[in-house]
Amino acid sequence: MSGAKKRNFQIEAFKHRVVVDPKYAEKTWKILEHAIHEIYNHNASGLSFEELYRNAYNMVLHKFGEKLYSGLVSTMTSHLKEIAKSIEAAQGAMFLEELNRNWTEHNKALQMIRDILMYMDRTFIPSTHKTPVHELGLNLWRDNIIHSSKIQTRLQDTLLELVQCERTGDVINRGLTRNITKMLMDLGPSVYQEIFEKPFLDVSADFYRVESQQFIEHCDCGDYLKKAEKRLNEEIERVSHYLDARSEAKITSVVEKEMIESHMHRLVHMENSGLVSMIMDEKFEDLGRMYNLLLRVPSGLTIIKDVMTSHIRETGKDLVTDPERLKDPVNFVQELLDKKDRLDKIINLAFNNDKNFQNALNSSFEYFINLNPRSPEFISLFVDDKLRNGLKKDKEEDIETVLDKVMMLFRYLQEKDVFEKYYKQHLAKRLLSGKTSSDDAERSLIVKLKTECGYQFTSKLEGMFTDMKTSQDTMHGFYDAMGAEIADCPTLSVQVLTTGSWPTQSSSTCNLPPEILGVCDKFKTYYLGTHTGRRLTWQTNMGTAVLGATFGNVQKELGVSTYQMCILMLFNHSDRLSYKEIEQATEIPPSDLKRCLQSLACVKGKNVLRKDPMSKDIAEDDAFYFNDKFTTKLYRVKIGTVVAQKESEPEKQETRQRVEEDRKPQIEAAIVRIMKSRRVLDHNNIVTEVTKQLQSRFLPNPVVIKKRIESLIEREFLERDKTDRKLYRYLA
Repeated sequence: MSGAKKRNFQIEAFKHRVVVDPKYAEKTWKILEHAIHEIYNHNASGLSFEELYRNAYNMVLHKFGEKLYSGLVSTMTSHLKEIAKSIEAAQGAMFLEELNRNWTEHNKALQMIRDILMYMDRTFIPSTHKTPVHELGLNLWRDNIIHSSKIQTRLQDTLLELVQCERTGDVINRGLTRNITKMLMDLGPSVYQEIFEKPFLDVSADFYRVESQQFIEHCDCGDYLKKAEKRLNEEIERVSHYLDARSEAKITSVVEKEMIESHMHRLVHMENSGLVSMIMDEKFEDLGRMYNLLLRVPSGLTIIKDVMTSHIRETGKDLVTDPERLKDPVNFVQELLDKKDRLDKIINLAFNNDKNFQNALNSSFEYFINLNPRSPEFISLFVDDKLRNGLKKDKEEDIETVLDKVMMLFRYLQEKDVFEKYYKQHLAKRLLSGKTSSDDAERSLIVKLKTECGYQFTSKLEGMFTDMKTSQDTMHGFYDAMGAEIADCPTLSVQVLTTGSWPTQSSSTCNLPPEILGVCDKFKTYYLGTHTGRRLTWQTNMGTAVLGATFGNVQKELGVSTYQMCILMLFNHSDRLSYKEIEQATEIPPSDLKRCLQSLACVKGKNVLRKDPMSKDIAEDDAFYFNDKFTTKLYRVKIGTVVAQKESEPEKQETRQRVEEDRKPQIEAAIVRIMKSRRVLDHNNIVTEVTKQLQSRFLPNPVVIKKRIESLIEREFLERDKTDRKLYRYLA
């Protein structure tokens, strides 16, 4: 079989002609026409759909498709004209009911007619490019009912009136309204838009324009925003219930334009209730509502951000330049932290943690914190206060949180090297006086600083901790080595500090009492014997002492500074000493001496000396007596030194000078690094590159950069170009 030749079969039409009754088409159409009338008159139950289908099939088969199609159009049209009259005659609320009822019945009739004419729908209509039966039925309904002059305007007005009633609080038949709008959508997007959507949007714009104007005149900002939000939600709900889903974007756009965009400037700046007022009163809900509504309109969030930025900068500037606040550095920094916390909370809860708002907040803080040149010092004083006393009031984890917040402020500082100078001084005092509440907290902050600024920033701070540990080992070695030789001497504890790691101190010494001097000399001999090539300088201004004292017959212990010890031990040999005698015997610098005497004689409850004449200030002709009538319930009395918490003006100048000196080599190193890689560069680009490299520590002054360039030219690291004086060349 496989080898057999394939044969092609072909079925041919009958050769003879099939003769059709000339009246066949007319008779058959009459049957179908009668059936269509019966369907529209609700008498379809008595019809034989199989027979009707066969009749329609035969008409198409015998080339009477055109007659069938045109007959269908004219029959449906006549019925729809009758329907239009009944709809037009409906009164009041019955108008939509009648329209909806007839639309439902028309759809049912259309389904039956399509079933009967299915063969025509599948063969004749595609071949002649005519409109399918179902679509034809919709088009005829549109043309004869919806576009009827008496129905179209009435339908439009009725629908708009229903929406208006609902907006004013009335309850409407949403189911019926949904059926009518669904009918318009079924007739095609253009019908829905022309009959309802376009006029609906125009009327809505007018309605909200008038209403928003009334609201803005009589409501505060918070109430207005609530009303706008309510209207917006109502429109979204309305769309979900009985409008085309594609209308949502259009109607919300109308509400946004008329109720939000048109009034947003006035709302944000509204006196006593606008954005600034909401921020100050911490109205998170209102702020969140404002953010979400203005997010919907162009430039809405930009307006909020700009007004917020302006407010933060203004209030921040007032805070950092207020002379009263500057008197208390710790409270000054606490206010900054509280302000930052409040604003962070607003951005987090109300502004969706928007990065643009976070950036605006950060730039605002950076702006006003650096308006106060003492901010680095104050932040260091705040840290000092927390690490001295914080753990008494706060838990360990709370201190960690506070340190994280302080690091946030630290990041805003342009002069981080100034902070480093002060922090080093304050850390030194804490370590040497043993007043650090928590070594873990101290080290934690250094780790944070190292992460932020690199190893170079914290290497000396870490060196200070190393010195404290090494000093403990040294003292154990000293007592083990000297043993009995120093058994009768006063107990000595020495911290040996590496000069480069610790803040530079003035090396002014005082005359130590002979009892102390002896053991100090023994320690010096021991230390220099165990370490070669080193030199020891006593920093008596940084030391402390515990003295045994007898007042009458009562024994007490006094915790004092080394200077105070030197003064008090003079009274072992004398009951009365003048200021001049004390100064001559101790050689303590006058400013320190006056503060020490003030704390020993003028502080109530700690006045172990008496002063003649009695006054708060120390004069050079004052005389001092041992106060043997001093009484206190405490066995150990700690006597502090009267000292200003902030630096004095000369100390400030000295610190600033040291900072400027330390900056010079850093600027020069940056210039050399840049020139080494670029070889040739003009002046402006050098300034830009140096600023970029050093801004993580401080903002270098262009004048200082110019001076350092001149210095490098003098030392032959750079040279000026012979033709262009603004160009510099690197000399290898």
